[in-house]
Amino acid sequence: MGAIDGIRDRFHWWLPFCAASVTILVCLLDALLESDGLLYFFLVIPTVSLSLFALFVATAIRKRRRDSLAILSMLAIYWTLSFAFIKNHSSIRNAERWSVWSHRYKAEVLAQANSGSEELKHVDWDGWGFPGAGDTTVYLVFDPTNSLAAAARSHHPGKFPGIPCTVPRITRMESQWYAVLFYTDERWGRPHWDCGMQD
Repeated sequence: MGAIDGIRDRFHWWLPFCAASVTILVCLLDALLESDGLLYFFLVIPTVSLSLFALFVATAIRKRRRDSLAILSMLAIYWTLSFAFIKNHSSIRNAERWSVWSHRYKAEVLAQANSGSEELKHVDWDGWGFPGAGDTTVYLVFDPTNSLAAAARSHHPGKFPGIPCTVPRITRMESQWYAVLFYTDERWGRPHWDCGMQD
């Protein structure tokens, strides 16, 4: 009987591995489908955490020490990966969407006729918002001279050539292509919006 209990109470290394794999998969799927990560933060993390904690308590009551340890390691891995995902959600989402859909967005921007103004060609890239809180928009911008490269490296807000408003952040997607985040309730090409509020 002791030998059987020893086999049953072995540490299951595949459980932490599965936790890491499934967490990464779910995080990537969430980044592709959700613009702000709030659903993952407020629904997925609490649900998974409570489920794993309940499983830990059940194994601890049954005195399955190694199973309990495996479940604790799953919880630690899940929290660590989830924290990294939430912290880097925007970067992960940009990279993932760019790898999947960049050719479509590039074609849409490059097909635009020259406006004759100094503004850079652009198209809606991403956005989020809530009723009463306003909408936030990110534009994909084509910058043939890479004049936005320094702004993308510095991560500082500012007013940059070819963009009508002061913006909080510019992210480089690849050479000549940038994601430009506008302040909430400001949009490109809408003259009745006050771009001067953030200047």
